[in-house]
Amino acid sequence: MSKKTRLELTWIGKDERPRLEPRILIEDAGLSDHAAERHSGEDIFDNILIHGDNLLALKALEANFAGKIKCIYIDPPYNTGAAFTHYDDGLEHSVWLSMIRDRIELLRRLLSNDGSLWINIDENEGHYLKVVCDEVFGRENFVRQINWQKKYSASNNFKGIASLCDLILVYRKSDSFANNLLPRSTESEARYSNPDNDPRGPWKSVDYLNQASVAQRPNLVYEIENPFTGELVKNRVKAWKYDKATHAVHVKEDRLWWGLRGENSVPALKLFLSEVRDGMTPHNWWPHAEVGHTDEAKKESIALFGASKVFDTPKPERLIQRIVQLSTNPGDLVLDSFAGSGTTGAVAHKMSRRWIMVELGDHAVTHIAPRLKKVIDGDDPGGVTDATGWKGGGGFRFYRLAPSLLEKDRFGNWVIAKEYNAAMLAEALCKHLGFTYTPSQDPAEYWRHGHSTETDFVYVTTQSLTYDALKKLSEEVGPKRTLLVCCKAFNAKEDSFPNLTVKKIPHSILAKCEWGRDDYSLRIANLPEKVDSVEPAEPADRMEEPKRGKAEAMLPLFDIAGEK
Repeated sequence: MSKKTRLELTWIGKDERPRLEPRILIEDAGLSDHAAERHSGEDIFDNILIHGDNLLALKALEANFAGKIKCIYIDPPYNTGAAFTHYDDGLEHSVWLSMIRDRIELLRRLLSNDGSLWINIDENEGHYLKVVCDEVFGRENFVRQINWQKKYSASNNFKGIASLCDLILVYRKSDSFANNLLPRSTESEARYSNPDNDPRGPWKSVDYLNQASVAQRPNLVYEIENPFTGELVKNRVKAWKYDKATHAVHVKEDRLWWGLRGENSVPALKLFLSEVRDGMTPHNWWPHAEVGHTDEAKKESIALFGASKVFDTPKPERLIQRIVQLSTNPGDLVLDSFAGSGTTGAVAHKMSRRWIMVELGDHAVTHIAPRLKKVIDGDDPGGVTDATGWKGGGGFRFYRLAPSLLEKDRFGNWVIAKEYNAAMLAEALCKHLGFTYTPSQDPAEYWRHGHSTETDFVYVTTQSLTYDALKKLSEEVGPKRTLLVCCKAFNAKEDSFPNLTVKKIPHSILAKCEWGRDDYSLRIANLPEKVDSVEPAEPADRMEEPKRGKAEAMLPLFDIAGEK
């Protein structure tokens, strides 16, 4: 009998978890970009675009960004079923659910305590996805399901009930999350006027009558005098909304509106614009008139990339603007790990937020990087550019995932991959062993490659260390500090030096993760077909091998000589 006692969604392979390798990131400087000069003191340059598998990329980000992301927006594959015509239904949903669950677990670790996750999805998997998110975040951290009107009309040729909306599931990391208000619209402010030239400014009238009847609320039944006519107005059907003491305060503060000449039969209450919240409460119905639709997004995409390179499923910039408005403030960090055409980063950049995007597809190079260059150059007039007052500035760095740290030699033994130089190896070992990669600039302390505390350090070398070499290291480290030494081999007992811990590489890290796997994406087209066949299945396409290069520290990003 199962020992599980909680209500949960189960599927084939649910208990299987990928053993992810924490890769380092290598900059492709030719695709990085930044403005030639600062446009303001608020320009942001430490933005990150990663080309590679998003599960591995999220794992790569974990060491530096866990607990630091304020808003995560993702638009994952919808699993519409069209691509699964030939596959078993149970496998279809199981593969998709495992794919999304593994990513959501990592995304949650990246969120700050006051952060939130926004997932764009449709009805096909949306309700399964909510149950998965309930398990990962806890049902108490579900915020709202938003209905976005992605289409402005239904086709008359559609048979059945047409879908005009996408779902956006919103989860918080904890109850520390608090959304912002929406900016007050021109339409909303137009409801306030000042027909009697009240010195307190514009106001709108609020009904003074209750929905409850006189019989239901006898304590709210009393006579009110019309100051213009002296007439005593009595409740007939409905009670007043306020008790007698509160009404006396309203009279004293001259808050009752009877009309310019006292012509109204009952009063209304003046609600002054200066007294209301500086914004509007958001709700869960987002019409296309407010946040755009898919046709608007396609037009934005054509304007950016041309009709021949239009992206298949873009989101309108106004939609992302609404999400960023509600969940962040200037300077906060926004993440999109299914970047698509780069809308999230483009909008976050225009709104003075820091951003990280991850994209596996080649459009990281063909669409996203060129799009962000236009934003930086102030050469993107569409989307929310005018609404945000964007003029250009800032920058980003383009990264690729490093190859797996280990590869097999011709004898089948795991060895350090030949692409790794000394700096890359040291940075990679720091990630695997929980150290912060901060190589010392002091030649006398060449062994300080990283630290875990102020007195605990790590040294990585491919050399074989003799007893004398380790003794010299121990003396240089001193009795008040400790050093983890990772080397090819060593000739000393492990407890010979109390301030040194010596480990062999790669032997000491072999069991830490799965090595040599570059692609954890859901490649639907490459799943085995559910048919009898003597033909071997086509192998899955692999991700394009990333360019190799010298590992560099991620921050700070750019030194800007000129300022404006």
